[in-house]
Amino acid sequence: MPTPRKKPATADKPAAPKKATTRRKAAAAPSANGDAAPAAAPVADTPGSPKGKYDLVVVESPAKAKTINKYLGGGYQVLASYGHVRDLPTRKEKGEEVAGVRIADGWKLRYVVDDGSEDDGPKGRRRKSPAAILAEIKKAANGANRVLLASDPDREGEAIAWHIADALKLPDARTFRITFNEITKTAVQRALASPGKISTDRVAAQEARRAMDRVVGFPLSNLLGKKVAGGLSAGRVQSVAVKLIVDREREIEAFKTEEYWKLTALLAKAGTGMAWAADPAKSKIFAKKKAEAAKPVEWHAPSDADAVADPDEPVVDTEQEDAPVADAPGSPKAGEPGASATGGLPTPPEGAFLAELVRWAGAEPKLGNEAAADAVVAALAGVPFAVTKVEQKDRQDRPSPPFTTSTLQQQANIRLRFSTSRTMQAAQKLYEGVELSGMGQTALITYMRTDSTRVSADALTAVREFIKTHPRLGGRDPRYLPEKPNFYASGKSAQEAHEAIRPTDVTVTPQRARDAGLAGDQLRVYELIWNRFVASQCAAAVVAVTTVEATAGQGLFRATGRVVKFDGYRQVMSPVGKDEGLTLPSVAVGDALDRLDLFETQHFTQPPPRFSEASLVKALEKEGVGRPSTYSSIIATIQNRKYVTQERGRFFATEIGKVVTDFLVANFPSIMELKFTSHFEEELDDIETGKMQYRVVLDEFWGPFSELVQKANADAPAARETLDEPCPRCGRPLEKRFTAKTGGYFIGCTGWKDKESPCTYKRDSDGKEITGPTVTEIVCPACGKFMVRKEGRFGVFFTCEGAPDCPTTMNLGADGKPVVTALPTKVTCPKCEKTTLLLKESKAGKKYVQCPDAKCKFISDCDDLGNPVKPPDTGIACEKCGSPMVVKVAWRGPFLSCSGYPKCRNAKSINAELREKLKDILPPPAEKTEKKSDIPDVTVDETCPECDAPMRLMKSRFGPGFYLGCTKYPKCKGKGQVSAELKRRIDAAAAAPA
Repeated sequence: MPTPRKKPATADKPAAPKKATTRRKAAAAPSANGDAAPAAAPVADTPGSPKGKYDLVVVESPAKAKTINKYLGGGYQVLASYGHVRDLPTRKEKGEEVAGVRIADGWKLRYVVDDGSEDDGPKGRRRKSPAAILAEIKKAANGANRVLLASDPDREGEAIAWHIADALKLPDARTFRITFNEITKTAVQRALASPGKISTDRVAAQEARRAMDRVVGFPLSNLLGKKVAGGLSAGRVQSVAVKLIVDREREIEAFKTEEYWKLTALLAKAGTGMAWAADPAKSKIFAKKKAEAAKPVEWHAPSDADAVADPDEPVVDTEQEDAPVADAPGSPKAGEPGASATGGLPTPPEGAFLAELVRWAGAEPKLGNEAAADAVVAALAGVPFAVTKVEQKDRQDRPSPPFTTSTLQQQANIRLRFSTSRTMQAAQKLYEGVELSGMGQTALITYMRTDSTRVSADALTAVREFIKTHPRLGGRDPRYLPEKPNFYASGKSAQEAHEAIRPTDVTVTPQRARDAGLAGDQLRVYELIWNRFVASQCAAAVVAVTTVEATAGQGLFRATGRVVKFDGYRQVMSPVGKDEGLTLPSVAVGDALDRLDLFETQHFTQPPPRFSEASLVKALEKEGVGRPSTYSSIIATIQNRKYVTQERGRFFATEIGKVVTDFLVANFPSIMELKFTSHFEEELDDIETGKMQYRVVLDEFWGPFSELVQKANADAPAARETLDEPCPRCGRPLEKRFTAKTGGYFIGCTGWKDKESPCTYKRDSDGKEITGPTVTEIVCPACGKFMVRKEGRFGVFFTCEGAPDCPTTMNLGADGKPVVTALPTKVTCPKCEKTTLLLKESKAGKKYVQCPDAKCKFISDCDDLGNPVKPPDTGIACEKCGSPMVVKVAWRGPFLSCSGYPKCRNAKSINAELREKLKDILPPPAEKTEKKSDIPDVTVDETCPECDAPMRLMKSRFGPGFYLGCTKYPKCKGKGQVSAELKRRIDAAAAAPA
């Protein structure tokens, strides 16, 4: 399956990856024989060829390359591949059942290398194309003694190493694979001392996953485009993840709340003279009236702020199997009055305690309404209480294992309120290396994509020595260090060659890292990883648990107290959501008790909670859906596809998410089964270990699946609903259709496809008519035609009726009147000499010209007629490329920019010294006005996630709204989201009278 060059070794096992054929593409440009021409000529592998003067090491990222360079001498050159260098194409060729996959020809895959020729977005490419990167590696490999492929130590990394070797036809005799779990001098030198070869089995497993994702995703996505709405996608993993959220949404919608009551007695040992004034009015505690079902949350672009849960919501540790799920079905939802852990009960005075009714007349009490609770209270009137059981025992609370990818994502979401993507971005930087004062470029943690809890012997020795001598731990009490190291079992599918996520050097404490310059998200994630690792090797905590049971008539009441006798690992990392500080007074069996009060509390059962990122990650891992290293991308994908949205830290299924899930379940039940996805992950593990052949696995799947696709394509009804309502314009029936643009639906006329008399009537889900583009009476200043009013992401704008021949555009100004934003000139672009330049105006009011061809990217200052003008000479050269620096003006003011833009994007602010030097060529400062600031005067308490400096409120440049920016800008470009509390203060300030 992986490539044409692979032949069965035993039955269907792939041969060594070095034997590549011409069918595999290495560049986008076709060669004479119809195949793609290679991006670089193959390196010669002539016997007896002279060895180079250095060894070439190829890693994935520049940051990792910089860190590794610290440990290597002059005999090495380190280059970065920037991840994958080639991928499957998106367009089919003859003989391919799915783009890039020839299934009938033994699952041969066709790869292409992106040369950047199709990169035509407005932002352009920010780094070299894969073709250029391969050419750079090839050039260095020609003069190298050995080529050491050091991509990440997982399947993806193995595949990247193979792709580089295969695309460049690197000679097997001097091409090697090295891996290291941590980027330390010892680990790197150990890897260099024992280089190996690329694992063909691991490559086969990765290619099997890639082929499966392609042959599932492309046909299903095309089918959804025909049957539901254009622009939709489906996938082997993402669709199952959406189904989990949709199923939970349906459970919540179908849930019926039931009322129940609890009885709790306030007791004290008889004869103590405890003073308590019982108030009948306060002895019955009603829950707040259940809120009406809220309107479904509308989809919005995902952001890290959405992952922040409601501060009033209780924290539940998803790692703990016995963690109390406060809002599970049949139990009260914590955090609500009358339904919290204490049920809104008062705090007992010293010497008294609360005991809950757990048995009545020998059975579990069933108090479904107020009358039932009143009847029990009446039966207990005047009945004496007595202690019938006292049980005391010590319980050991053992530490959790060091982090895996999954548990790191869960705990960062729970403790730090970080999204999975935010967590993995910080962890990636910690693994690759960060610049620290006095330490240089330093990698702080081991590889962060792992499902193993194993710890190396050297790391165990180091952490035990640290615990033994630390003044807060073993240096104060030897009990903190257990007699033997703590070992933890990994999951059944864990790759034990990996280690858990841990610090590379346990002596680099979070405080030491902070002093060396680590800050923001990286510091917080490092502190979490460091604390968890050290805690995992500390002794267990000891909790004294006391249970007291008392009887009164037919009732049995129970109270439980917990006291921490020895904090153990909790000295380093306290558990989440555990309240273990409740002490019960000393009582003995037979002691009489005074009933100080008897409380009736009303409760309502609550539906199952919506998934948070932490609980969704736990569910995906439990069901075997995907791999922990992919959870971050899965969560991002299902939000970007508008199938789900996130608000207050909880996932909500959108309308289109439900429709797509129902369609896939109805037509592809086997694909949407959790067991199918988890079973395939197990088969990938078997392919990696050589137990199964990838072609057998894929052939077994493709036959039935392709039949289902054909059947659904022919028979499955479209997800549209015809309404019993005529179109107000033409009288034809209306229908409900779904759109990927909003993640919801709209109502449209069924006559929209009629060629002779089409009807474009549409209205949104709120009943508002969608008017679409309308021709106005505004005359185009360039061609004299009328301007067309349109609505986009950032509001109303105007284009010329003669577009695209006339590219004039307008926006609405502050006064609500149209303002020209782009006007064609008669000046031909001096760079491409193909098109005429557009005259534009920046937000700072400065006019400039730009080529409308995105590939050309010419931009220049100009005069009033649109003629480009050469910027004045600053006498300053770019530090990166040597080109002259020129003065540019942005909405914040003038700055220096490299004249080699966009190839070189170097820019720098103008300080006082430069301002004095350039005073004759700098534009005059803008006139100060008495205009009232658009930014309300509110206090911002947040600090920058990058450098911990104070944040300030900033006005969004792309429409209404605000965001937080670092006060150290431009030195630090940290940003943050406006919290719900800050938003309330902003609204209050805006509503206040001037």
